[in-house]
Amino acid sequence: MALKLYEIDSPTLLLERSYPNTCFSVDTGIYESKTSLDKSFGRGFYKEIFFDGVHIGYGHVHLFERMRFRFESDFETVEMHFALKGSSQASGEMMPPAVNFETYQHNIIYGNSMCGQMEWGNQEFQLCEINLSPEFFKKFLPVDSKFFADFRNAIDRGKSGLLTNVHRRITHEMYEIINGIINCQRKGVFKKIYLEAKIMELLLLQLEQFQEDDGVAVSLKKADIDKIYAVREYLLQNMEANNTLVSLAHSVGTNEFTLKKGFKELFGTTVFGFWHDAKMEHAKKLILHEEKTIGEVSDLVGYKNQRHFSDAFKRKFGIPPSKLKNTV
Repeated sequence: MALKLYEIDSPTLLLERSYPNTCFSVDTGIYESKTSLDKSFGRGFYKEIFFDGVHIGYGHVHLFERMRFRFESDFETVEMHFALKGSSQASGEMMPPAVNFETYQHNIIYGNSMCGQMEWGNQEFQLCEINLSPEFFKKFLPVDSKFFADFRNAIDRGKSGLLTNVHRRITHEMYEIINGIINCQRKGVFKKIYLEAKIMELLLLQLEQFQEDDGVAVSLKKADIDKIYAVREYLLQNMEANNTLVSLAHSVGTNEFTLKKGFKELFGTTVFGFWHDAKMEHAKKLILHEEKTIGEVSDLVGYKNQRHFSDAFKRKFGIPPSKLKNTV
């Protein structure tokens, strides 16, 4: 089982990855790898985890120029694809004419020994892809839905393609699960159990959204959606900042009403409800994995009063931060 990348107009091989059969068959091991990129055209990394018929890939790259290349794969897979940042375009002999992903979009892709071309823009690019064996994936498809039956039939015929031609938006719940998968610090069998559970939860959210959503866009314009995602990104990168709804709206060129309504529509929560949860999750990670003191963590997530932070943490998780390590 291998994936090969070539220069777009030459036979020069840029990358070849050989995956063990454990990627797409049942086994008891768990394997991890990280590929770093430090070239004139871009810098970043691609992390991989594979076990029991599952392959998880997470990439974060800053590209300094537009990249185009050819790809070949000789295996069959179902991919849960999440475009977290940046845009991409893929085309191939066994695929629809072109598959374009933009920031915050997701879909499910079936691929069977595919070859084609891939293009990434000059930008920051971030994605998460989870590959499952087709037989494993089909067990979770509803049997009483024509929408899913068409995709099942395509898999049975070995015909590569998308579950649907209309991508869906990555929800707040999905982002939280993806973040948990990417940053999982557990080891051995406990990591495997955690990842399996989170992947199933993520697949559930995808399938539910595909079944319930008719594909019609939200009431917001694309420009407004981009601005709201920019606010979300700013909040995650500035945990300690002191912001108001008005200042956040103005920072991305929108108004308070659009930000408030649109954030709720896109993520199912309020701006500050999202920010509070993000702060608490970040604080939990700092305490467990970075050996920070409670006072240091309180400062890093924007609390001037350590007691107020401890109270907020307890409301969120049911225990004070000082007791967190005792529960792990």
